[in-house]
Amino acid sequence: MSKAEGDFVTASRELRARKSPNYDAACFHAQQCAEKYIKALLHASAVPFPKTHDLEALLGQVVAMDPSWEMLRPDLEALTTHAVAVRYPGWSTNRAVARGALATAREVRRRARLHLRLRG
Repeated sequence: MSKAEGDFVTASRELRARKSPNYDAACFHAQQCAEKYIKALLHASAVPFPKTHDLEALLGQVVAMDPSWEMLRPDLEALTTHAVAVRYPGWSTNRAVARGALATAREVRRRARLHLRLRG
């Protein structure tokens, strides 16, 4: 979870940057934050999971434990695209996309930390 927190801080910092913000990096780190928190939740629940960046696939396993996570499916589908594509030429994001990505990561973080009984 410390890696997930690092990704959350990095995504937040890039989105707040006044000079030369890197929105692609903000989206990538938001995706990584969500992925790592979901995997931490599954691990803590002794649920095996595949090596994947596909948040929808991981979500299916979380939904089996807590159906309320289903509402995040559309947002996690969008966030999944930031795992790989955003790191290569031909794909770029903007402030609005980065804000949405961070909002999704924030909600995954909140839910996972609540389930894991962690503060904040």
